[in-house]
Amino acid sequence: MLTELDQIERKALQALESSQDEATLEAWRVAHLGRSSPLMLVFDQLGSLAKDERPIIGRRANEIKRVLEAAYSARSESLRQSALQRSLQSERLDVTLPGRALPVGRLHPATISLRTIIRAFADMGFQVYRSPEVETDDFNFGLLNMPPNHPARDKWDTYYTNMPNTSLRPHTSPGQIHVMRQYAPEPIRAILPGMCYRYEQVSANHETQFNQLEVLAVGRNITFGDLKGTISNFARRMFGENFRTRIRPSYFPFTEPSAEYDFECLLCGGKGCSVCAGTGWLEIGGCGMVHPIVLQNGGYDPEKFSGFAAGLGTERIMMLKHRIEDIRYFWANDMRFLEQF
Repeated sequence: MLTELDQIERKALQALESSQDEATLEAWRVAHLGRSSPLMLVFDQLGSLAKDERPIIGRRANEIKRVLEAAYSARSESLRQSALQRSLQSERLDVTLPGRALPVGRLHPATISLRTIIRAFADMGFQVYRSPEVETDDFNFGLLNMPPNHPARDKWDTYYTNMPNTSLRPHTSPGQIHVMRQYAPEPIRAILPGMCYRYEQVSANHETQFNQLEVLAVGRNITFGDLKGTISNFARRMFGENFRTRIRPSYFPFTEPSAEYDFECLLCGGKGCSVCAGTGWLEIGGCGMVHPIVLQNGGYDPEKFSGFAAGLGTERIMMLKHRIEDIRYFWANDMRFLEQF
C-alpha cells in the first residue's frame, strides 16, 4: 500500500507540471484530490487494513494530501501571475476612457431635518445656542425644579455615567439654564438643538437616542399666546398654511402652566396608524411657560420677566414631512433609506 501511495504522489506531481491553464488545473484537482481520486479511495480502504497498518498508511496518505494541496496552490498562483503578465504586455491602457465616479457623501436625514427646523426658527428671529450632552444632576434636574427624589424624575429614563451625579442628558431643557445665565438680564430668543438619550422601549415612534430642539424665549410680558403663536407659525412654515396643530394640558416641573402639542399625522391623513398610535395626531413635544423657580435659577427676576419653552422631536417632524413610517430607520444605517436623501 505504501508503494501504491508513492506512485499516486509521483503521477499526480508529474501531471501537475503539464497543467497550463485554469481549465486543466481544475481537471487535475478533480482527478487527484477529488472525492473519487485514487488518494481519496485509499482513505476509504483504511477500515479494511490490519490494525497495525492503519496508522502508517493513514499518516502517509495525509502527508501526500498536504503535498498535493500545497503544489496545487503554488501552481494556481503561478498560472495567475503568468496570465497577469500576458495581460499587461498584450493589452493597452486606453487613457481616453472615463474614470469611475467616486461615491458622493450626503448629509444624514437627521441633520437635514435639524437644519430645516433651525432655518424656520431663524426666520422668526431665534438664535442657535449649543449646550453639553453630558450634564450634572443639577442641570438635568435640580435647577429645573426637580430636586433629589422628586417623583417627576421617573419620566426621564436617564443614562447615568460612572462619574458621580453625571448623566447623558435625557432632554435639551438643561440648556435653558446655560443660556439664561449667560445672557441674564437681557431678553432671550434662542433654540438649542442636540442629541438626547433615554433608556426607552424602542418602537415605531420611540428611540433610545434622538435629536431634540429646545425653544426658549424670555422677556417682559411674554404670554402663553406667544407660545401658541410661535408653534403654530413654525408648523405652517414646515407643512403649509392649512396644517393642523393642537395643544393639550400636561405637566412638567419646569413649566407652569404646561402642555403638549401634537401635529396632524400626515402618514394616515388623521385616520390612525402605527406611528400616531391610532389617534390621527403625532406628539411632537412638550411646552409651557417657564416656571418662576427656573427663571430665578437662570438669573431672572420672575416678578419682572416671563418666558416660554418648548421641546421638539426633530425626527418626528421629519417623519411627517417625508412620510417616514418608522423612527428606527434614522439610526439603522440602511443605505436604501439614507440614499433617498
